[in-house]
Amino acid sequence: MLAVVVHAPGDLRVEEVPDPVPEPDEVLLRMSFGGICGSDIAYWRSGISGTAVLKDPLILGHEVSGTIEAVGEDALAAVEAAGLGTGSAVTVHPATLVGRYRMPAEIADRTNLWPQVRYFGSAAFDPHEQGGFSTLRAVRPDQLRAVPAGVTLEHAALAEPFAVALHAVARAGDVSGRSVLVNGAGPIGALAVAAARLAGADRVVAADLSPAALEIARAMGADGTVDVGAGDALPADVDVAIEASGAPRALGGVVAAVRRGGVLVQVGNLPAGEVQASLGGIVTREIEYRGSYRFVDEISGALEAMAGGLDVSPLITHTVPLDRAVEGFEIAADRSTGSSKVLIDLR
Repeated sequence: MLAVVVHAPGDLRVEEVPDPVPEPDEVLLRMSFGGICGSDIAYWRSGISGTAVLKDPLILGHEVSGTIEAVGEDALAAVEAAGLGTGSAVTVHPATLVGRYRMPAEIADRTNLWPQVRYFGSAAFDPHEQGGFSTLRAVRPDQLRAVPAGVTLEHAALAEPFAVALHAVARAGDVSGRSVLVNGAGPIGALAVAAARLAGADRVVAADLSPAALEIARAMGADGTVDVGAGDALPADVDVAIEASGAPRALGGVVAAVRRGGVLVQVGNLPAGEVQASLGGIVTREIEYRGSYRFVDEISGALEAMAGGLDVSPLITHTVPLDRAVEGFEIAADRSTGSSKVLIDLR
């Protein structure tokens, strides 16, 4: 089968790899679409994503959709209980919890905080966890999420990043009737705009350096936008800020935009190691600064929202066939292309 494999920094290839051989308790998927994420780009450019360092060739991709190709004998009961079968359209929860741990009671249900998690397309473990940018992929039945009627396989590939955005907004608490600033209008930021809207926010403003990104944010439901590159000022005294850019230099301004006693959620990945940021206002304004990491099972909520009519198509700016995946990465990594979410057609 064909797969998108990163071998070393700057060395990304579409190449033939062996077909997966599913275990009896696994399900074989024929992959349909995959969304290129910032972590995929990081592995390609530097061989490092967060604290994970590439050591061996890695099939990338954790934002994926596909159809069930075959079901192992020991997986059949679980698949049928989920109302699925051969040919069913699905997306995948990319996480696998590793090891036996006793979590503190107050976070026992927050599986995204499990001490060790294997994740599609991640080099965090050795051997690495291969991703889903391939013709076929074997998964456990509990990782499957049925794609509802009316949701396309293209849109289903966005369920994973949308889950990240839904989780970030949920980390802010109840945002109904509140003002929300989303700083950074890349794919996660634009989806956070939609998530805040779904959660009942009164006014949502998106800020970014890119006019093209701001246009997408408006299409996803932003009431207003701030072109930081043009020198526009962030709004004042917002109740909640979702920081989705991951740029330390932006933090001081975002902190200053949040009202006293407000909430700032950090979902954009900050650089590894020490960073310089102006954070004094967190103390003097008693801002609650909260982290947001991946998601629990909001991927199911993401699919439900799409089935309910939420249109994620404004995010999809480019689609490339599998044999041109490297070109897709180049487009996704270059904001001057106007790209937001770049999909790879894996069929």
